[in-house]
Amino acid sequence: MSAGLRDILRSTVERTGGPPLNTLSEEHHLKLLRLLEESPGMTQRELSAALGVSLGKTNYCLKGLLARGLIKMQNFRSSTNKLAYAYLLTPAGFSAKAELTRRFLKIKMNEYEALKAEIAQLQTEAGQLCSEPAIFQHINSQPRQSK
Repeated sequence: MSAGLRDILRSTVERTGGPPLNTLSEEHHLKLLRLLEESPGMTQRELSAALGVSLGKTNYCLKGLLARGLIKMQNFRSSTNKLAYAYLLTPAGFSAKAELTRRFLKIKMNEYEALKAEIAQLQTEAGQLCSEPAIFQHINSQPRQSK
């Protein structure tokens, strides 16, 4: 992760008061759990495309969810492709998905409130700048360009 991205994530966490989470990883895990709940038969390539991440990252996330007992792999016995698996959420997976959803929603709501406050501040500043006569004098003193 680049230093700039790390700084952006850190400032977002500080601004929102959220816990110091690996937000990107948790966001990917949540999206992955949602996708698997809806379509357990998706291939890793399909999951990768839907998540917008590399196949390696998808495989890494799946292995992490498997190791934590949040999903299980089930072979399609009737499939001619013996490498075809279904990724099924376990009861622990459903609980983890609910907890991730709750935490992610809290972070996003805090970000939303912080952005609303920042927008209001910017609107106030812009209103003050536009009402200052010096700016209007400067704008009015510029020669108009003809088209």
